[in-house]
Amino acid sequence: MIEGVLIMKKITEPVPEGLPSFAGFPGCKDVEKLIADAAIIGIPYKSPYSVTDPEEGTVITAPDAIRRHSKRYAGRLNHYDFDFGGDIFAGHDLKIVDCGNVVMNPEEHSKNLKNASSVIKTLLNKGVVPFVLGGDHGTTIPVLRAYKDYGPLFLVHVDAHIDFRNERDGFKYGFSSPMRRASEMPWIKGIVHIGLRGSGSARKQEVDLARKYGSIIVSAEELHRIGVERIIEMIPQAEGYYFSIDADGFDPSLSPGVFYPSPGGLTYYQITGLIKGIAKKGRISGFDFVEYVPGLDVRNLTAIFAGRLILSFIGAMAYSGQIGKEAI
Repeated sequence: MIEGVLIMKKITEPVPEGLPSFAGFPGCKDVEKLIADAAIIGIPYKSPYSVTDPEEGTVITAPDAIRRHSKRYAGRLNHYDFDFGGDIFAGHDLKIVDCGNVVMNPEEHSKNLKNASSVIKTLLNKGVVPFVLGGDHGTTIPVLRAYKDYGPLFLVHVDAHIDFRNERDGFKYGFSSPMRRASEMPWIKGIVHIGLRGSGSARKQEVDLARKYGSIIVSAEELHRIGVERIIEMIPQAEGYYFSIDADGFDPSLSPGVFYPSPGGLTYYQITGLIKGIAKKGRISGFDFVEYVPGLDVRNLTAIFAGRLILSFIGAMAYSGQIGKEAI
């Protein structure tokens, strides 16, 4: 207290000095005053349980690692991009900003979840599309909570695992449970799980519960067999789509920096084809990229891929008229 005024700690911190912002986008020091089309926001959340050796690395450094290796994209965003047939912004004057990270305290998990939701809700209130850098997959839970007044949404979940456990070690808001929690949110009208393969924390009862909920389950094998266009046809029309993307959903040749690499995951053009197809189908309301472990990466391939993935979302949204001067 200073002269009767309560001083509150900020719940976000800007990109640290000496670290580049994502792709050279302008920084944002105060989300309350933000005017933008979309915003990069790091949520370096880590669930209170872990089944890995701490020496293998951590997810909490992922947002800044992605920023660090995105500098290769800065300065050429207005160049011709062969994946889009023009510059990544589709000729629009877009304002994309980097809002730094939500402050996380490893001893205050409930507060961390609340703060993450608060920041995302502030962005949504201002009409800004959140591009979230996790953190583990527990990050998705508070993010989706913030969409309560911005639904209905259809959830596109790209992952090697179904993430439908009710709890792990008594905790219901960790990386094993985001899709289970999403299924309980009335504003989430459906889920498609894409890229499932091998085994993870889910048992038969969790898979049965996901099917009972109505989830569309697409294994990696099925995706490779029938193709992205058929998957897009399977996804129902919706007012908005949210993408939750786990780094282990992709083949390790593309995204090796994960705790549980598994062969046979999505390829680069499968995910970009999915993004472009969904952008044509309806509005992309946001996305998260989670479960990247910089300490396990190989030549920074996962960070480089994550950066390019964000640009692919921007391009797909710009070319479909969702953001920019022609946006409705």
